[in-house]
Amino acid sequence: MAHAHSEYSTDFLFSVIFLSFIIASSLSVYPLSPSVAMLRPMLMVMVLIFWLIFQARYVGLKTAFAIGIIIDLLMDSRLGLHTFAAVMVVLVMNLMSRQLKSLAIGTAWLMAAVGLLSYQLCLWLLLPMLQNTAATPSALPLLVSIVSWPLVLLLLRRFR
Repeated sequence: MAHAHSEYSTDFLFSVIFLSFIIASSLSVYPLSPSVAMLRPMLMVMVLIFWLIFQARYVGLKTAFAIGIIIDLLMDSRLGLHTFAAVMVVLVMNLMSRQLKSLAIGTAWLMAAVGLLSYQLCLWLLLPMLQNTAATPSALPLLVSIVSWPLVLLLLRRFR
């Protein structure tokens, strides 16, 4: 899905991709009040999905695995929990990209929504098994992420 003739050099794109993940990780752990923190979007996953859609030749399974490990470490969760979910997002995005030929803004938003939903579903399925608890995490971060994904698209659109 990445453009064959990008106006940016490979080194520059790698730098932008790396910097976008650094900014997203910083915003993901920025301290917020508990009431506002419940509405924090899944920024690392949103940025991962953006790059999977628009620069798939540079971001793939290895990147998702690394991002998942980083999320696990940042969120102090069981190592592998977010890693598995991030790798599943790559699988879902690859399956969807094969089926969808046009990539209008609405299509990209739909792909992002499905990717975010698959990520959250993996977490919802794995958390009760790993933490021996029946508490279900809130769906608010998922909804906020889906609604705010166009902001990621707006901020990174130059590098599509």
